[in-house]
Amino acid sequence: MITKIGIIAGEIWEYLDNHGKSGNLDDMISTLGKDRDQVLMSIGWLAREGHVVLEGEASNYTIRLSLGEGK
Repeated sequence: MITKIGIIAGEIWEYLDNHGKSGNLDDMISTLGKDRDQVLMSIGWLAREGHVVLEGEASNYTIRLSLGEGK
């Protein structure tokens, strides 16, 4: 499972690199074609590692690459 989460994290990073921000989380999940829970775990991994920034309210937030912020 950890390997799969890491692979999805890489796909999320690539998605954000190409799109700038996530916009609607459901749209990103649909575009990636991955399990919602695994995408959320992968976002958590990326956030913990400082690779992404979550902005906005919990029910309506966007995700973007951190570009080295806080490192």
